[in-house]
Amino acid sequence: MVVLVFGASHTGKTLLAQKLLEKYSYPYLSLDHLKMGFIRSGYTDLGVCDDDALTGLIWPVAREMIKTAAENSQNLIIEGCYIPFDWKKDFDAEYLENIKEFCLVMTEDYIRNHFGDIQKHANAVEKRLCDSVDMNELIAENRKNRLLCEKYGTNCVLIEKEYKVDIEL
Repeated sequence: MVVLVFGASHTGKTLLAQKLLEKYSYPYLSLDHLKMGFIRSGYTDLGVCDDDALTGLIWPVAREMIKTAAENSQNLIIEGCYIPFDWKKDFDAEYLENIKEFCLVMTEDYIRNHFGDIQKHANAVEKRLCDSVDMNELIAENRKNRLLCEKYGTNCVLIEKEYKVDIEL
């Protein structure tokens, strides 16, 4: 099974992937690591904060890795903000049967009530090279992502009162 974990910055995607690795022993790939491989190797002139352009670079590679894992009945968690909401269009039915998706979305109330904690835990699993977080931008991005989850029928994991994200596979 391939598990996709995506959503806005600072929603805990990497932390969830780490928890799933520990719980299920599924390896995970952070798309941030793939991004840094492209940037540091010189395969792109894009910078660490060029998220929209990086999606166009990273997603085709991640997509084919997902297909390979599914074809070989391998378990894999892929996490990052470089998974487009319309990702399902890239897969035939036999692939989709082997993929589970989880989009992490924080509510506006959660962000307002826990913004200090969000900032404090920004580097809980990995150090960020591009880490300016603005509360209003974070609220807007999460609001947009919630609407995109509805539009594309994405499995939305809503973080409302406290950060307790525990997913059963």
